[in-house]
Amino acid sequence: MNSAVSTPAELPSQRAGDHGIPFAEAVRVWARIAALSFGGPAGQIAVMHRILVEEKKWIGEERFLHALNYCMLLPGPEAQQLAAYIGWLLHKTKGGLVAGALFVLPGFLAILSLSYVYVLLGQTPFIEGLFFGLKAAVLAVVLQAVVRVGSRALKNNVLRGTAAAAFVAIFFLDAPFPLIVLMAGISGYLGGRAGLPAFKGGGGHGSVGGNIVHDADTALGEGLPAHARPDLAWSLKISGALLVLWLAPVLALLLFAGPDNVFTQIATFFSQMAVVTFGGAYAVLAYVAQEAVGTYRWLQPGEMLNGLGLAETTPGPLIMVTQFVGFLAAFREATGLSPIFAATLGAILTTWVTFVPCFLWIFAGAPFVERLRGNRALSSALTAITAAVVGVILNLAVWFAIHTLFTRTRTVDFIGGGFDVPVVTSLNVASLVLALGAAIAVFRFKIGMISVLLACALLGAAYVLIV
Repeated sequence: MNSAVSTPAELPSQRAGDHGIPFAEAVRVWARIAALSFGGPAGQIAVMHRILVEEKKWIGEERFLHALNYCMLLPGPEAQQLAAYIGWLLHKTKGGLVAGALFVLPGFLAILSLSYVYVLLGQTPFIEGLFFGLKAAVLAVVLQAVVRVGSRALKNNVLRGTAAAAFVAIFFLDAPFPLIVLMAGISGYLGGRAGLPAFKGGGGHGSVGGNIVHDADTALGEGLPAHARPDLAWSLKISGALLVLWLAPVLALLLFAGPDNVFTQIATFFSQMAVVTFGGAYAVLAYVAQEAVGTYRWLQPGEMLNGLGLAETTPGPLIMVTQFVGFLAAFREATGLSPIFAATLGAILTTWVTFVPCFLWIFAGAPFVERLRGNRALSSALTAITAAVVGVILNLAVWFAIHTLFTRTRTVDFIGGGFDVPVVTSLNVASLVLALGAAIAVFRFKIGMISVLLACALLGAAYVLIV
């Protein structure tokens, strides 16, 4: 993906603002991108590329892809981090903050509103039917993610074996997701250092499409803005400020509310998630489902599907499903506050500790990112992690299928762990029919994800109301 372009040391620097792009115009463009950011990271990155590179010609293809490569090395949602990176590149710190925050804001407000509907009206037949249909459609969407990511990432038997090992580890052995990522990254890094061809290449979302717009033909040009030159003092200052903003609420909750308080648990769990969640939203969801359902018992397996359905049908990063989890956790577990107020605080807290670290990774590393360019070992680590993520997403698909299509399960012990198997007689035929219909629509007729989700939701509502 990396293009053969000059490195910053060879290019002239330019003052911020020389590109002639007014900050107010940039804010309007970032708001427009945020409103159109449906369809997961691939779709969101494509929207950014179409508007920023092809339409506005603010940055070129080479710089866009290089920024994307860096963001894919980071934990967290790469599309949101790409927005923050490009915003910083154009208008320094304020540009990165505005671009990254606007990318999140529409999804936050939409999911918060739908979360209110879920807890206040979720027991009504119509709303129950909507979520019944959504769960069946989400199963097809996750299967599509397995196929899409797998076809891109599993190019040889070593990578297929990595994916298989990850699936066995998380499904049968209950291995924690961070450990799987760590082991895959180490194996890929060492393989890259050794020059093994199996790990050559990297992840990605494929071609972002459109005609190639070169850096020299854009507003930013080939030059490196003055603020984009490596500056250790600035990086330490901004990193320190963001660390305080991120960790101060977590430490305050630990000290004053105690480790067993639900808000403390939300803050610590999602802070940990922000550090280890490589591999995109579906891998994140597998980790969240493993802990939020199995360990903390904040919600039921089917509700994880409901949350993903909300995130799929609203703008913003799919990782916003975590907001729904935090909302329900506080709604059910908080004491001394009204449930709705507690749930609102839970949603805000979850979003805060999930996304503040994203700005930290960008601002701390962006001025030094050129040093990662062409690093074979880091690229190989990303390749191995992406392969492992395919196995993790497959686990998620199997887990969702078991809890969507069957009303009862039983646990089978296995080498110190355990896994759920369905009770065959508890098959929900209506869910099976909807899931098969959604799969046919997605795989055979290539119908868009939003259309499939909405159609299944309406069919689910009709079924519940009629039956």
